[in-house]
Amino acid sequence: MIMRLYLTSILLSAIGLLNAQEQQSILKTKEISGSFSYFMPDEIGNLFALTTSGQLKKYNGNLDSMGSFNDVRRYGKLHSISASNPLRSLLFFKAYRTILVLDRMMQVVNKIDLRRSQIFQVQAISQSYDNLIWVFDEQESKIKKINDEGKVLFESADLRLIFSETITPSIIFDLGGYLYLYDEKNGLFIFDYYGALKNRIALMGWTNVQPLGKSIAGIKDKQLMIYTPNSIDIKSIQLPKEISTADYIRFGIKGCYVSTDEAISWYEWKNN
Repeated sequence: MIMRLYLTSILLSAIGLLNAQEQQSILKTKEISGSFSYFMPDEIGNLFALTTSGQLKKYNGNLDSMGSFNDVRRYGKLHSISASNPLRSLLFFKAYRTILVLDRMMQVVNKIDLRRSQIFQVQAISQSYDNLIWVFDEQESKIKKINDEGKVLFESADLRLIFSETITPSIIFDLGGYLYLYDEKNGLFIFDYYGALKNRIALMGWTNVQPLGKSIAGIKDKQLMIYTPNSIDIKSIQLPKEISTADYIRFGIKGCYVSTDEAISWYEWKNN
């Protein structure tokens, strides 16, 4: 049954979707039944979803199956997927310090062992704007950029010399000419591509942090939080219970994916 969940118009105006004067709603329009432990959409609406049995499946925007990758467990527990480039995705296996590069057909085109690059403690990686890979080396407290062979092409200064606290980002993303590191305890850090700190924003305690258009979105206290770089305002919008209590949420320009024990559902912004 389609569920109709009414949102205030501020939610949709905040993410730049619809006229703020119109009444808006969000509909659950489709779902994938099953038990999933993780998922990640790419930039064109495809969805990667990891089943609890360890199979990685790829779906198109209609949630029709496009293929699967069955060797996930061979590399240990999948920690994250970087899918900002629809033509290739990065699968990061934290325990084995391994990155798999998959093409759009879910075929492995490269395997990177970070230990060979003398990088031993990592929990955040990301694709860069130029199809290289950003890595945060926690042991050395440095931002590093590596190529597909694992060679370190760039590294920042030791960030312990800049900050009094230790930074342990859970997510890195490349957005609008800058590199963003998010640490739930210490906030959002914005760097240029040469490792120079441009800004630090006190966005502590957010979960499900992600880029959204030109903004940064996350969840805190069951609210959608939106920060736009160079803006002095941080918007907060109350979310419906069915979304705010979900295990995992990823927002898109036209809606959001949420996961529960039984399915991954797509909720779409609609005009009334």
